[in-house]
Amino acid sequence: MRIIGGTLKGLRLNPPKNLPVRPTTDLAKEALFNILLNQIEFEGIKVLDLFSGTGNISLEFASRGAAEVISVDRSIHCVNYLKDTSRQHKLDQVKVYKEDVFKYLQMETEQYGLVFADPPYDLNKIPEIPKIVFERNILLPGALLIVEHQSMQNISQHPAFVEQRKYGHSSFSFFRAAE
Repeated sequence: MRIIGGTLKGLRLNPPKNLPVRPTTDLAKEALFNILLNQIEFEGIKVLDLFSGTGNISLEFASRGAAEVISVDRSIHCVNYLKDTSRQHKLDQVKVYKEDVFKYLQMETEQYGLVFADPPYDLNKIPEIPKIVFERNILLPGALLIVEHQSMQNISQHPAFVEQRKYGHSSFSFFRAAE
């Protein structure tokens, strides 16, 4: 795992082996950020990273100039790793919370320029993520929600669905808030 762009480009991340994660592959992450490069301005964006795990995506956004990155995961080991890594690389804009993502979303009152969710693939509540994000008005007008999931899963039923991009067994489904 490595940071592929921004001020920390090339930094190798070496999380402990015992973390309960399935990190986004470098190939899929590179493809995702190439897509985003043409759709959003990284500098100054406020990002919500749900099921943040190792913080691979959070750190990538911070490296690329995000003003604030809120990372939420229920594993204390993941939370501690991401806090330590952020502190070590002086990424003060990364704020990490140990919380169940669905409980967090029910309490969230802020709006974001981008929400990224990488839930465990076997989680049966994945289709609820877009529903909750849009019901709670968590995206700024025109902002994106991106949900990573198994390619065989279809979560395109939400009216804000834009497209699905497949990278082997992983897919990114994109949803856009109305302008």
